[in-house]
Amino acid sequence: MRQADSRPSRRAFLGATGTVTAAGLSAGCQSSSARPDRSDAPAPTPPVSPTGRYQAGITLPQPAQRNVLAVVADLVDAGSVRPLLAELGEAIGKLTAGTDTRLMGLSPGDLTVTIGVGPRLVRKVDPALPGAKDLPRFSREQIAPRARGGDLLIQICADDPLVIPVVAAALLEQAGERIRERWRQSGVRGPNVPVDKGLAAPRNLFGFVDGIVGPHTKAEQQRDLWLAGPAPVAHGTLAVLRRMELDLPRFAKLSVAEQEAVFGRRRASGVPLSGGTIASGPDLGAKTPDGRYLVPADAHARRAHATAVGVGLMLRRSYSIDGPAPGLLFMSFQNDIRTFTSTLTRMDNSDALLDYTTTTASATFLILPGFDKQHPLGSGLFS
Repeated sequence: MRQADSRPSRRAFLGATGTVTAAGLSAGCQSSSARPDRSDAPAPTPPVSPTGRYQAGITLPQPAQRNVLAVVADLVDAGSVRPLLAELGEAIGKLTAGTDTRLMGLSPGDLTVTIGVGPRLVRKVDPALPGAKDLPRFSREQIAPRARGGDLLIQICADDPLVIPVVAAALLEQAGERIRERWRQSGVRGPNVPVDKGLAAPRNLFGFVDGIVGPHTKAEQQRDLWLAGPAPVAHGTLAVLRRMELDLPRFAKLSVAEQEAVFGRRRASGVPLSGGTIASGPDLGAKTPDGRYLVPADAHARRAHATAVGVGLMLRRSYSIDGPAPGLLFMSFQNDIRTFTSTLTRMDNSDALLDYTTTTASATFLILPGFDKQHPLGSGLFS
């Protein structure tokens, strides 16, 4: 992963997303034996409105788009944050509507762009606001200084991988010299597995279904995902980004039963080792006749379980990455940062899954409330 001290060139940017783009191009090749009157063009992807109470790209669309690019940057001058956010909001509106000429004629499809601001900027407004605290340091981290923290998050998601670098180039041009990039990461979600009615989750590079548990109903989202206040941050949420390298060769040497013991779920189906369905939570009290827990004491499903930790649910988005080492871009959204920090602290103590991960980048952001033409992006927080 290249780290930049300034805004990257378009050529460098395209290189950073080349793997995803190449995959998309290969998938579009047609057989020479295809009938000439046959159209293999996919059905138009429904657009996702960027305006409203909440920003798009978190709960909408569902399921999440296959491709992501997260760009983390610093503001050169914190005083420029209000006009910068307003301009980004206007640009997002034009890009998602397909009216921005910088799209190069591409259809935006289900494009979403989600903007967050880092703790330094939030503290300048009010140190007591949600999002004002930096993440603590945890074990199993090998993070370079420029890959920790940041002032600005630009999350770009789309099913069409070609759209992402074009949109990123347009937004970075819009920001100009007002920002300096820290780090970026592109990723792709694996095939979706049905979890429940209207709900699906992808497989990760370990082969397991990822992101089964979360605040999926509107009631759960109001309780655990969206910020209810104070007014400047109401309808926003708190995001955590963690880039991790995965030790695939060592994990692959485990038997399937050993791998399942690490996760606490069946690899093929996603069903908890305690039984039930993929959507049912693990029964942490279930034991074998000889007194052993069906979900092992150090299994990820037990160590990260919200009830066991004593926190709310987090909405998790995980994307697989392939360079410079195979890994995972983990993203979680919650309305209390302790939901993440308390969970990871408990995992740090004894979670078998962490033995196969090394975190190489980390940041947290306040995802700003939604916006529209009358209420520019960020205007409620930055006056």
